[in-house]
Amino acid sequence: MKMLRSADPGKYTPAANADYPRRPFGDSLRQLAQLIKANLGVQVAFADIGGWDHHVNEGATEGQLANVLRDFSQALAAFWIDLGDLAEDTVVITMSEFGRTARENGNRGTDHGHANVMFVLGGPVKGGRVYGRWPGLEQSQLYEGRDLALTTDFRQVIGEAVARHLGNQNLAQVFPGFDNGTAKFLRYLG
Repeated sequence: MKMLRSADPGKYTPAANADYPRRPFGDSLRQLAQLIKANLGVQVAFADIGGWDHHVNEGATEGQLANVLRDFSQALAAFWIDLGDLAEDTVVITMSEFGRTARENGNRGTDHGHANVMFVLGGPVKGGRVYGRWPGLEQSQLYEGRDLALTTDFRQVIGEAVARHLGNQNLAQVFPGFDNGTAKFLRYLG
């Protein structure tokens, strides 16, 4: 607690041009950046953003989905700018507990779906490409005829970061009962 108090959250000033949205996700990432920059030994952290359960009026550039995505992307951009050189040794993985249907419903929204996308960014990440197999959006390629098909287990993605970035090779202890050998890694880390 002394170490956390020494970081003095009330007096923290983000790096120039790190413009965090004044919303819960932006506040969380701002606090994480402060803890990382205070060199308190943070190795793993978690931040949550809600508002993804939108079944109606998702919109295009304006609407429920666009608003959440704007908050999400602006907060991540500010976090990245705020970390500065520390970003070179940082890996960020984004994920969701559920996906959305591949097709719009009758209310101009989407319903709960099976699979979704994970974004991975960071200095060690070999970015600029899609890892995993794209299942396609044809009716015959959709899971149960309505959802994006699952092609990559989230534990593969997180497991690679745990093993290759954090150096913990004991993935059987991290993910009991899941076969997460290095041969299953996507090789997204350099």
